Amino acid sequence: MVALAPLSSVLAQVQEPRVAWAPVLLLLLIGVGFAIGNIIISTAIGPSRTGPGKETTYESGMMPVGDTHRRFNVRFYIVAMVFLVFDVDIIFMYPWATIFAGNVRSPIGGLLLVEMLIFIAFLLLAYVYAWGKGVFQWD
Repeated sequence: MVALAPLSSVLAQVQEPRVAWAPVLLLLLIGVGFAIGNIIISTAIGPSRTGPGKETTYESGMMPVGDTHRRFNVRFYIVAMVFLVFDVDIIFMYPWATIFAGNVRSPIGGLLLVEMLIFIAFLLLAYVYAWGKGVFQWD
């Protein structure tokens, strides 16, 4: 027969809420202290000389040419957003594939396959819409 531990010893092992938050508070204090410490140390021991040479923009050892506030075409950003959407959607396909691999022969396997086909159809519809709007044309 297995002897059960007395209730008082079990309750003693349960930590109080204030003690349970101690590691989180310690980690927070270390993170904030590290950030503040880096700022203080860099201002204390870092160089403080200024001048026109120090205030110019440094671009890989070459003098900068032109204005730094050059406008880009919006299509660059739209293509980047389309890439991110498809990239994130592909990331969601990996967990689905692992679940689908274990349920291929079960009744839910067909439902999982239909759901993924609908998901891919929506992705293709979004791609065709972006293509139709001329997002991928570089004039």
